[in-house]
Amino acid sequence: MMKKKSISASKASLVFFLCQMISALDVPLDSKLLEELSQPPTITQQSPKDYIVDPRENIVIQCEAKGKPPPSFSWTRNGTHFDIDKDELVTMKPNSGTLVINIMNGGKAEAYEGVYQCTARNERGAAISNNIVIRPSRSPLWTKEKLEPNQVREGDSLVLHCRPPVGLPPPIIFWMDNAFQRLPQSERVSQGLNGDLYFSNVQPEDTREDYICYARFNHTQTIQQKQPISVKVFSMDSLNDTIAANLSDTDIYGAKPVTERPPILLTPTGTTSNKVELRGNVLLLECIAAGLPTPVIRWIKEGGELPANRTFFENFKKTLKIVDVSEADSGNYKCIARNILGSTHHVISVTVKAAPYWITAPRNLVLSPGEDGSLICRANGNPKPSISWLSNGVPIAIAPEDPSRKVDGDTIIFSAVQERSSAVYQCNASNEYGYLLANAFVNVLAEPPRILTPANKLYQVILDSPALIDCAYFGSPKPEIEWFKGVKGSILRGNEYVFHDNGTLEIPVAQKDSSGTYTCVARNELGKIQNEVQLEVKDPTLIIKQPEYKVIQRYGHVSFECIIKHDSTLIPTVIWLKDNDELPDDERFLVGKDNLTIMNVTDKDDGTYTCIVNTTLDSVSASAVLTVVAAPPTPAIIYARPNPPFDLELTGQLERSIELSWIPGDENNSPITSFVIEYEDGLHEPGVWHYQTEVPGSQTTVQLKLSPYVNYSFRVIAVNEIGRSQPSEPSEQYLTKSANPDENPSNVQGIGSEPDNLVITWESLKGFQSNGPGLQYKVSWRQKDVDDEWTSVVVANVSKYIVSGTPTFVPYEIKVQALNDLGYAPEPSEVIGHSGEDLPMVAPGNVQVHVINSTLAKVHWDPVPLKSVRGHLQGYKVYYWKVQSLSRRSKRHIEKKILTFRGNKTFGMLPGLEPYSSYKLNVRVVNGKGEGPASPDKVFKTPEGVPSSPSFLKITNPTLDSLTLEWGSPTHPNGILISYILKFQPINNTHELGPLVEIRIPANESSLILKNLNYSTRYKFYFNAQTSVGSGSQITEEAVTIMDEAMASRQVDIATQGWFIGLMCAVALLILILLIVCFIRRNKGGKYPVKEKEDAHADPEIQPMKEDDGTFGEYSDAEDHKPLKKGSRTPSDRTVKKEDSDDSLVDYGEGVNGQFNEDGSFIGQYSGKKEKEPAEGNESSEAPSPVNAMNSFV
Repeated sequence: MMKKKSISASKASLVFFLCQMISALDVPLDSKLLEELSQPPTITQQSPKDYIVDPRENIVIQCEAKGKPPPSFSWTRNGTHFDIDKDELVTMKPNSGTLVINIMNGGKAEAYEGVYQCTARNERGAAISNNIVIRPSRSPLWTKEKLEPNQVREGDSLVLHCRPPVGLPPPIIFWMDNAFQRLPQSERVSQGLNGDLYFSNVQPEDTREDYICYARFNHTQTIQQKQPISVKVFSMDSLNDTIAANLSDTDIYGAKPVTERPPILLTPTGTTSNKVELRGNVLLLECIAAGLPTPVIRWIKEGGELPANRTFFENFKKTLKIVDVSEADSGNYKCIARNILGSTHHVISVTVKAAPYWITAPRNLVLSPGEDGSLICRANGNPKPSISWLSNGVPIAIAPEDPSRKVDGDTIIFSAVQERSSAVYQCNASNEYGYLLANAFVNVLAEPPRILTPANKLYQVILDSPALIDCAYFGSPKPEIEWFKGVKGSILRGNEYVFHDNGTLEIPVAQKDSSGTYTCVARNELGKIQNEVQLEVKDPTLIIKQPEYKVIQRYGHVSFECIIKHDSTLIPTVIWLKDNDELPDDERFLVGKDNLTIMNVTDKDDGTYTCIVNTTLDSVSASAVLTVVAAPPTPAIIYARPNPPFDLELTGQLERSIELSWIPGDENNSPITSFVIEYEDGLHEPGVWHYQTEVPGSQTTVQLKLSPYVNYSFRVIAVNEIGRSQPSEPSEQYLTKSANPDENPSNVQGIGSEPDNLVITWESLKGFQSNGPGLQYKVSWRQKDVDDEWTSVVVANVSKYIVSGTPTFVPYEIKVQALNDLGYAPEPSEVIGHSGEDLPMVAPGNVQVHVINSTLAKVHWDPVPLKSVRGHLQGYKVYYWKVQSLSRRSKRHIEKKILTFRGNKTFGMLPGLEPYSSYKLNVRVVNGKGEGPASPDKVFKTPEGVPSSPSFLKITNPTLDSLTLEWGSPTHPNGILISYILKFQPINNTHELGPLVEIRIPANESSLILKNLNYSTRYKFYFNAQTSVGSGSQITEEAVTIMDEAMASRQVDIATQGWFIGLMCAVALLILILLIVCFIRRNKGGKYPVKEKEDAHADPEIQPMKEDDGTFGEYSDAEDHKPLKKGSRTPSDRTVKKEDSDDSLVDYGEGVNGQFNEDGSFIGQYSGKKEKEPAEGNESSEAPSPVNAMNSFV
């Protein structure tokens, strides 16, 4: 039951909206705490400023507020008090300020048009709602008009005017024909923004009598239809025939052919026009041109570029769409229409104005007595908005005075507040395009610290993972939080801990020694309180023996092991999966404590088996593949597939069933395990066989279920362990009678492909599922959560239907029903679909960055309202990039990085940052259509880190007692260098290290001379750079001082002594004499065994020479003037050329086979098995050269 008077809100439903405090004081949403704290009213829900209502339904004006004590509500209408007691049609909901105006019981919506405002008040102040303008929607009928047929010549332009009735809100316009089908549109024919239908040039196919303009009023779910418009296009050929029939033979006749024409603009007219749009809205500019051939439209912005990522072209590029416009989008936009005959253009001067928008909205302020604070209200707009303040709904100029309050333009400054200073302040920013109204309360509280985390709470984490220990608190003034470990432990500090603003202690990498008791202490000037919690760090769960890949023969046994190691205090559970699904419900699968055994393995057991181990804190898994192979048959028995069944017979024919029987074929030593029955539908899919059923191998008769309107044939396949038989011969055919469809299409979906449509798809029924001729589908839809009738259409031979003109991303109820010539299928179930998505409209707000350390930051943002996502929320993208290094001012290429956070997350970590650098980032929301606008760039800086190693270290100019060191600064200083650290020590001959010396060098130095070193000594150097954070990695080098000059002079090279030179010359002379003696002896040594063999097997072409011929050898060519054969070293003139001498044995024998024996004789191819072969003409002996003799000697 509704009451006419407001009733105080329940204490249990109190929720504080204090998540954006100007002061550091924050009120947690703890139910016990909320019941104890006083709170000024806060408006939590209200109707929109411009509220268009359905005149057929009750008017509900929302106003919800929270506070402590619960607030009371009152209303004004058109600026005066609205006494709801005096109007029996108006009631106020219990525990609420929401008004319900009962129109359905005789009231008229027009009587309640006006401006309404709600006030929520308690003892700590009063909050007010926006001015809510109530207007009933209107959907007037089309005015009667007489429409003359349009007769137009082929190639001319044409405009069909729609002129819809003026409604509230304006209707959606679309053109259809008598069959309710959308008229096709193209570059030549398209609908303008005003609803008119434009033809750049008409063609004969444009002739029709049912051009109908429809106006849909979404608010009342009504559609108004204009009278059909007739268009008749006269082609040149038909026009010439008409003229010829009416003229004599002597007349000259003929219509002009279709002539091409340069473009002219149908809309807008003239060469320039003006357009004003508000910031944040969608800017739509349109140019439609006439011409033949059809002109092509192009858009440019004079003096600039079209904004990237916000510019879209619609209606075949005739419409330029820029979303989320800003003042920077003002300027001149030119559309150019062009065809082969020329071009024309139009310039639209766009001015972007702006209703007020927040720069800094006032935020709730919670203070302690005596504290200072301020409320800031800053807004911008075009023109600049004016700022005015109210206190508890009253203009501040006439509100009760408060000595702690001072108004300074857009800021209220509070000094030394007292509890009586609590109030709700309203900031109003307005200009000619709108206004903003924000409530912000000042709540003065004096509360000692309270810790809300339960005492002795136990936290458990896995080793090396983060540990988060809570300390939720509240107090006024805001308490300071300190953490201690152990009973008498010292306060926790250092880089190994992260202290969050909400009191949480984070240990990024928990170790075993992190376990223990942690104490949280909260204190302010009114008191102190502490709380102890426990942390236990557990060992991780490990699989120490994982399952392994197995190959097993059919009917064998196989076992997978999964042996685990876990923390003794955690209870693990082991789950086995097959192919990422549960194990089959089969007694052959035996799950043990640490293994899985499969008995009598079959082919179906092939797959991947996964062991998953879960504890309350972690989870691990491991997988292995099982491959089943056939067991080798016993050689004595031949197994084979069965022979096909035969003698198929159909009996007991009924409308929906029939009995099939058969005789099995030979089973071929392997028993038949089953029979597979297949059917063919000769009516719908002749030649295609489908699975019908499977029966045990002991069965030879089966009762088969049939579907209507199918011409059945059946065949049977026998199956044994070896495989399947060939199919049997088909049975006789049996045609069943027609009937209504038994089922409806499956997989019905509704997904929009464009922001203004809904694409309904389904899987069509197969031929035998139609149950009769004339299969069609009844497609029905209606918008969800709106009291609306179903809209239906019947289609055939398709599996998709597109509903156009839908609102963007709204839910629809959809159903698709099958029907045929005999009737409908059963009523289908409804599915929920959505119309098309559009790009998100709003950027995430309140982007904050918390720098955790020099390489890691955490970014927070407020989620965007779900209505502004305009699609399925997929997540948020964070774009971040390095602007510059703070230690180096040089510019560099900006490389943006992107991190995607799925779902409705409001924070994320940014890893891999460079220390001591300036970064920027922004956040964007993502839906199925794409990315929304970016949030304003947020600048943050990383602190210093330790530097990298110096870029190089060179050691030069060694002397007896000094070395010169030169180095380069670190490639990545990661901060401001404060010094270099040089350490060095000597190394003796056994590589033992001597004492280490350390030197600190100023950061601006790049070289150093080390003196007073030991001579002839090796030193090892260690060199690194240092920032205020610490020392970086070091670079090492070794160097040696030179030896004493006196000692060096005693070490004279032996190669420079005279006695050594003389000895070497004597040795060389002796070797030369031995070579000469050897050479002479070989020339006078007589015949060798090889000579005797040549005498016995002489080549007729080779004749012995006389000794007085002066040749070196005993043989030569038979003909003195023949060229030398291969292997000969003597030219035809019996002289030995100097350049023929060589050190290679190949040049003196037959390739690499030529060699000398121990006494220097050439054995070549005359030794070994070659002794039994006749000598070839090109294998003649030759005299050894002195070089050969030297080779054999050596």
